[in-house]
This record gives sequence, C-alpha cells and structure tokens, in this order.
Amino acid sequence: MATSRPYSSHSTAPSAPELPPQSYDDHHQPPQQHQQHQSYYGQYPTPSPPPSSSSSYGPSGGGFPAGTSPDVIRAFQMVDRDRSGFIDEYELQQALSSGYQRFNLRTIRLLMFLFKNPYDSLRIGPMEFAALWSCLGHWRAVFERFDRDRSGKIDLMELRDALYSLGYAIPPSVLQLLISKYDNGLNFDSFVECGMIVKGLTEKFKEKDPGYTGSATLSYDSFMSLVIPFLVSYD
Repeated sequence: MATSRPYSSHSTAPSAPELPPQSYDDHHQPPQQHQQHQSYYGQYPTPSPPPSSSSSYGPSGGGFPAGTSPDVIRAFQMVDRDRSGFIDEYELQQALSSGYQRFNLRTIRLLMFLFKNPYDSLRIGPMEFAALWSCLGHWRAVFERFDRDRSGKIDLMELRDALYSLGYAIPPSVLQLLISKYDNGLNFDSFVECGMIVKGLTEKFKEKDPGYTGSATLSYDSFMSLVIPFLVSYD
C-alpha cells in the first residue's frame, strides 16, 4: 500500500512513550535536544526508547523517577490496592480522575497501549504512570491554548490549528473524518484520543518510510498490524 501526505513538523508534539523528566514540574522547561531528521517531514526528534518498569515501591515512592511530584505518586498508590507496584486499566482510569478527569475507557486503553509496560501488557508501573501523567499535562496545555472560546471543546478549526502547532499539517479531508467521530466537538478526553492516534500512526508510518519521503509501501499484514491497535473500539 502506498500513501503520501506530508506534515510540517516545526515543533515537538507531546510524546508517548518517552522517558519522564527528572521532575514532574520540569515539563515546563525547554525540551532536551535530540538528533533531528531533516527530510520530507521537516525536523522531528528521534523517538526515545520506552521507559523501564519497576515491580514495586516503598513508602518513599520507589520505582518513580527522581523528583516525581508527591501528588503523582499518591494518585498511583491510592489505586494500587494490592501494593503490587502495577495498576490495570480500571485503576488507571480512577487514578487519572484525581488529577485530570474521568477518561473514557477507550482512551485509557489507548494510553495503556502507548505507554506499554514491557513486562506486563495489561498493567503499567510507576515509570510508565509518571510519563503518562506528564504527557497528559502537555496535552492539557495544548487543549487550553486552542480552546479559544473557552467552551471546553475543540472544534474543527481549533483542532486544525492545535495539530498544526504540534507539527501535523492534517489535510481537510482527514480533519473532517477525525471530527466526524465525535459529537459536537472534542472535549479533553476526545482531544487526547484524537491527538494520540494522529501522532502514533504518524510515527508508525515513519518507521515504514526510512527515507522520510512521505510515502511507503506496506503489505496487507503490516498495514493491519499498524492501524488496528489505534482504531479498535473496546467499549
């Protein structure tokens, strides 16, 4: 399957999965410089390796990155009732409610997939949770910046501008398809889901486009394996 559609990557999008910053509050600081690709896609950082995981933690929050906010540690520990050091999708949904909002289970499962624990695909540990929490903080800042009418929802034009600010020049036909999946605009939950799908699929596509030309040839199996994890509804 061949396809081609550039995006203008002039800034770094909130990323998943990435190693979390040394401090949760550090996400307001300028990002660390990465090797850049000059290509059809413009400048884009080399994807970071997935974070490592820890199987348990103690009273001091062991397993979390140094400097993690106590609120983040507390949110994790409150839902990890068996003290295993891992939480499942329902516990993640509950944990995020304390700092953000109650996310749709479909979004939660997409986040679980993107911040996958290499040792247990059904649960995440402190490292993944800290990275996920920080990433949502970035997406929240983008959402609030482009929700210009303060309606609590992102409309078509706001979505276009938000994705463009993150480096994705999405064509109008794709924008219409994205917005049609949500009734009356995108709330923060839907915006995170939509943004993660765009970012995740773009990164997966670029793995098949080593020359960064904006086109790639995929087998049927490769195409299905690439797309289905992002599009299957688990509700």
